[in-house]
Amino acid sequence: MQKSVQSSKLLKTIILALMGTISLVLFFLNFPLPFLPAYLKIDFSEVPALIAALIFSPMAGVVVEAIKNVLYLLVSGAGDPIGVAANFLAGIMFVVPVALLYHKYKGTKSIVSGLVTGTIVMAIGMSILNYYVILPAYAWFIGAPEMAGTTAKWIAVSAGVLPFNLLKGIIVGILFVPLFIKMKTWIEQKQTNAAA
Repeated sequence: MQKSVQSSKLLKTIILALMGTISLVLFFLNFPLPFLPAYLKIDFSEVPALIAALIFSPMAGVVVEAIKNVLYLLVSGAGDPIGVAANFLAGIMFVVPVALLYHKYKGTKSIVSGLVTGTIVMAIGMSILNYYVILPAYAWFIGAPEMAGTTAKWIAVSAGVLPFNLLKGIIVGILFVPLFIKMKTWIEQKQTNAAA
């Protein structure tokens, strides 16, 4: 019994580490949208976090997001911890609602409603966080106090952050639903193995 608990914990750790690494690779494969600021780039790094969260729990999705962002800091040597923290928070806001609804109701309908909820939570949550915390912190970090002005923040949020997060949620959702349908049996199998 002890051995099976240990092996299932080991399997979970391996899957989370693997999903975190895949998430990092997908994070680097990003692209800007032509009508939004160039620093806002779409990527599919939330997909492995979603898969982990569906197999195990919402917390597993949070762990994958954390692994991706810590690895990104280490690999890229990015001198921008604020952007990394923002990515982590956006990922959690998107992934957790999907996982919560899926674990409660199961099935494709709960994935779709979870993706819609996650998109709205991420778009609104990141808009509020950017306005009150992230943009002022970033302005301080790069020594550009004008970025923290009310007008500058309002423009950045309404013309950048809000439409970007809505579009990102929609694009990732459109990709994830058919992927989930294809992987549903595999995900359910892994859930059974994890619970065993």
